[in-house]
Amino acid sequence: MTWRKAWAANWDHVRYCSDRCRRRKVGPTDRALERAITELLTHRAATATICPSEAARAVGGDDWRALLEPARAAARRLEARGQVVISQRGRPVDPSTARGPIRIGRGRRSDHGSHPPSAPH
Repeated sequence: MTWRKAWAANWDHVRYCSDRCRRRKVGPTDRALERAITELLTHRAATATICPSEAARAVGGDDWRALLEPARAAARRLEARGQVVISQRGRPVDPSTARGPIRIGRGRRSDHGSHPPSAPH
């Protein structure tokens, strides 16, 4: 989600970035992707990262490709809660502006002060 100045006065009440997100509420598959991300990370070294496709494969099996963007969205929700860090080329990035391949690592709250807060989708 990209920060919008219009939201500054009521940021605590912003829940969705658009009407599209409002219509597509977080469902069981989205929660399963969040669980897959956290589960995959618990079975890796503390500094290891995963690709969103790994969570998509864990949940979707052979039909994982359709879950790739929902897996990225699940990672953004987890990042907003401080549970994971989203990075590119080994550096934390703002998940609302990250384009291209990302990696997901275990959360470290100290990494979350460099960009505007993310709201849940």
